[in-house]
Amino acid sequence: MKRILLVKTSSLGDVIHNLPVVNDILQHNPEAQIDWVVEEGFADIPRLHPRINQVWAVAVRRWRKQLFKGATWQEIQSFKQAIGAPHYDAVIDTQGLIKSALITKLASGPSHGYDKHSIREPIASMAYQQTYSISYQQHAVARNRTLVAQALAYPVPTNAPDYGIQGNAAQFPVSLSLPKQAFVIGLHGTSRDSKLWAIDRWVALGKQLENEATALVLPWASQAEKQRAEQIQSHLTHAMVLPKLSIGQLATIIAQARAAIGVDTGLSHLAAALNIPTVAIYTDTNPALTGVMAGAFAPAINLGNIDASPSADDVYNTYRQIIASSSR
Repeated sequence: MKRILLVKTSSLGDVIHNLPVVNDILQHNPEAQIDWVVEEGFADIPRLHPRINQVWAVAVRRWRKQLFKGATWQEIQSFKQAIGAPHYDAVIDTQGLIKSALITKLASGPSHGYDKHSIREPIASMAYQQTYSISYQQHAVARNRTLVAQALAYPVPTNAPDYGIQGNAAQFPVSLSLPKQAFVIGLHGTSRDSKLWAIDRWVALGKQLENEATALVLPWASQAEKQRAEQIQSHLTHAMVLPKLSIGQLATIIAQARAAIGVDTGLSHLAAALNIPTVAIYTDTNPALTGVMAGAFAPAINLGNIDASPSADDVYNTYRQIIASSSR
């Protein structure tokens, strides 16, 4: 197996959950050349891994909104020609959606994916030459690792995942002055309001951090998130609202943090993948299957559940716990 194509296009957390398969493959096939198809908005993630050879960026989300434009079809045709040119020894779709299955069909090489009982959109399984039964009753990281292991015929890994990435300031430079003291990255923004953690709890947490001379650094992606960050900052002495940054630039910042505290968002998974001690806060989802999974080199703890939002004290005490354990 010399040349392998991974198809995992979105979303941010799902793409990060797929990272451990790269080092799994390399452990058993050290000379493997690994390419990756990913949605353009998340392409920074596989680019952070030093052993990803080629990142093929697609724009399915944008193309859907612009189907009647000639430029869209030109982009699609260019992508079809590019992805079909190299021959792969294995094309593995760990996404399991119709859109990812169609991309898998465009590539040249034996295709692998979940069977119809193990996949979110069963019709997608018809696109694969080889299918595999993978239990849903395990974390998404484990499902990805199991599928790729079966597709490439090596033992299913049981060790802690190695995401294989680190912040790369040379690749994704950031020109700003971070707090001089230690800081925690506060990942407060998420895709649904029901997954947000109350502003007053962020403020209470920030004040506890200030008591130990630790700053709270707040990124944002939308105007609403920026307003939330500024509202949290307004109640604190040592808090910083970042400018809008790319995912790669945020990785550069997160990699310098003492710890990450975040809600159910892809950036919390990114922090864990970067081997930053991480506390993930759940208020509307069950973290058992898609929660933050610690890598091999730093702890990560999920707090809360559906209708079970943790208090500021719960989060701060857990933060102190992971800091203590990571410094031993």
